Amino acid sequence: MFKNHIIIAWRNLLKNKAFTLLNIVGLSVAIGVAILLSMAAFFELSYDNFHKKGDTVYQLYSDWQIPGGNDINVPQPMPLATALKDEVPGISKISRYLDGHTLLLHNKKELTVDMTWVDPDFFSIFSFPLETGNQDTLLQEANTVVMTNKMATTIFGNSDVIGKTIDLLIKGKKTPFVITAILKDVPDNSTIQIGVLGNFKDSPRYHEVKNRWDHSNHEVYMELQEGVSVSQFEKSTRSLVNLHFKEEIENTKRDGASPDENGQFVQLKLNSFKDAHFSNYKKNEVVVSRALPYVILGIAILLLFIACVNFVNMSIAKSTNRLQEIGMRKTLGAGKKHVFLQFWSESVLVFLVTLLLGGFLSFLLLDEFKSLFNTGATFNNTLSLGTIFVFGVIFLLLTGITGGYPALLLSKLGTLQALKGKVQINGRDRVRDILMIIQFAIVILLISGTFVLRGQLQYMRTKDLGFNKEQVISVPLNGKRNGYKLVNLLREEFKDQPDIINITASRGNLGRGRDGSQYTSQIGFDYKNRQARSHMFIVDYDYLKTLDIKLLSGRSFDRSFGSDSLSVVINEAMVEELQETDPIGKKLRMNSIDYTVVGVVKDFNFKKLDQTIAPMTLFMSSQKDVRYAYFKIAPTNISQTYDHIRSIWKKLEPNATFLGSFLNENIDRTFKKERIMITIITSGAAIAVLLSCIGLLAISLLVVNMRTKEIGVRKVIGASVFSLIVLLAKDFVKLVIISFIIIIPVAWWYSNQWLQEYSYRMDLSIWFFIAAGLSAIGIALGTIGFGTIKAALQNPVKSLRSE
Repeated sequence: MFKNHIIIAWRNLLKNKAFTLLNIVGLSVAIGVAILLSMAAFFELSYDNFHKKGDTVYQLYSDWQIPGGNDINVPQPMPLATALKDEVPGISKISRYLDGHTLLLHNKKELTVDMTWVDPDFFSIFSFPLETGNQDTLLQEANTVVMTNKMATTIFGNSDVIGKTIDLLIKGKKTPFVITAILKDVPDNSTIQIGVLGNFKDSPRYHEVKNRWDHSNHEVYMELQEGVSVSQFEKSTRSLVNLHFKEEIENTKRDGASPDENGQFVQLKLNSFKDAHFSNYKKNEVVVSRALPYVILGIAILLLFIACVNFVNMSIAKSTNRLQEIGMRKTLGAGKKHVFLQFWSESVLVFLVTLLLGGFLSFLLLDEFKSLFNTGATFNNTLSLGTIFVFGVIFLLLTGITGGYPALLLSKLGTLQALKGKVQINGRDRVRDILMIIQFAIVILLISGTFVLRGQLQYMRTKDLGFNKEQVISVPLNGKRNGYKLVNLLREEFKDQPDIINITASRGNLGRGRDGSQYTSQIGFDYKNRQARSHMFIVDYDYLKTLDIKLLSGRSFDRSFGSDSLSVVINEAMVEELQETDPIGKKLRMNSIDYTVVGVVKDFNFKKLDQTIAPMTLFMSSQKDVRYAYFKIAPTNISQTYDHIRSIWKKLEPNATFLGSFLNENIDRTFKKERIMITIITSGAAIAVLLSCIGLLAISLLVVNMRTKEIGVRKVIGASVFSLIVLLAKDFVKLVIISFIIIIPVAWWYSNQWLQEYSYRMDLSIWFFIAAGLSAIGIALGTIGFGTIKAALQNPVKSLRSE
């Protein structure tokens, strides 16, 4: 019997080729896209799951009470980790973590590598698998390193390198390190990405600052002992904090800060490492959000929903051609069950075909999808027995519900009703209208989301950041020469080049360069018997001139002033921090050195736009090397100038990779999350529109078929083509308007909530949503017109022939 149902189903599908093709195309696209989106979401949600002790591993951060609120800090003082291990119970393992870039030298090779400095406990806390070497002795000895298989192969051509020596450029000096172990390559879904690891005690300046509680430059990770809760640990750290930060706490009290709910002015806290990838450490709170993967999953579900609604509506639309077949089956003795199984088997067959085609489509588009959405998701790292089971259950539910609903409707038809070719099922139109409202509500939501996201991104791209990002090239100084010496050599090389207007340098980059780094450093100090805090930028001469940063008062660093190594330039936010109306000439005592304020600059965005502009102090210091050169170039011959800079770089640093980029590119790289969300929602909106058009076409054809004779009568008594089109389209437009009214409050609320994450954001305009609604109406009218115009133009004699 079942075999017979399948054979008949196959014949009917072939008989209605257009109907079958539309169904298969719509479902295949939806399933294929849903598979890709689900893979990306599952990949995001799988971050750091490979660590065996993930449930007991935490990242340490400190919560400082300051006048007017609190301040979250992730960088920790040098002695803190050791003091915690010695003085606080409940810690199983603890490791400091300092990440950066270091020049690696081997034979004639010079590579800028990701260099991570950790304590030996790091390998017990995290589950980075070892390929060769002794797990128990990793980094126990000084001047030893561990590297990944990929890094070893890059340097030596193979991973059989245990016992070999490499040189690292530490504080401008070549320092030999012995390779003692090789790690397997780090998975893509790891928050911590490593290349070469060294002992934290071998890191630059460690011995200079190892006992300083006022020097914070690294993260701390730890594993708690079994049975020790986060709250227990945090409570047990209070005596240590009150002892070692006694002076800072007294200063905080003096400045008017209020204690937290536990009476603490400084509290050490833990953030689960499982949340690390989804955490954003803002000024006064830690925000853990998995919104992005769930938005991706939500769009996948919405697309599947639209495709399934289309299938239901199209199945009902074409059922009018098979009513007499149903009547004949029932006349010959077929029961409801037999009719249901016949139509449901056709649905099952369509779904099986679309599942295969959708899977094949996702396989073909995987590489393009990974590139477009910037994801490391693959079938290997996302498919498991669990995910396959979930996909299987979803497929069975879709087949059962989506295929079963039209089959159930048709199986309930009475014999005479079917033989007459009339469909009268109570509530059917209501269900159809509700499904259509939901469809277009989804479309309007996605279109409005696209408009809002693009508007905010455009706002951030065009916002005045306080510096020139258009004609400035940033180049990481990743060679073996001293940064200051290299910049002076570059100045000498380009002194007669009219296309190079200015050259300067700094220790930190603006935006995110091609080397992937972002750098800021903070310092706290006493000023007029109260605590002040500031970000620090080490810069070279001509920094303000090269970047077109506006000087509000005083002067910039000047070669004619020999004492500028003890001078600083501050921004407007720092003026407020100092609570001075005229800070020029004031002395700031930092790290036991007195610096004189010689200039004030207009605030500029040196951090991401989701953060307010913080106090900033610019220094001239030969004690800390500069790491980035900046070239201000003429707006003409931009491509040739860039190539010329690269050629001179190769001349001066022949073995170092040139990673120059324009500052506007660097700023764009900081918008990674926004670009991914725009790509996802825009793509989802486009596919949702396509699928909804297919569904709307099916509904309009159903309505036209049901009202064919009415159209013929109206034409006979003088109705125009335009009036008939309005008659047929107005009901659909009403449904789209209802969709708009229902979904706009939701879209507005969600958009407003999302924009609150940004300190600098556009004004949310109602026109974003009106444009989305008008787009939906235009799409609906264009789709409906395909079927209605043909019916309105049809000869009424043909419509009334059967009467």
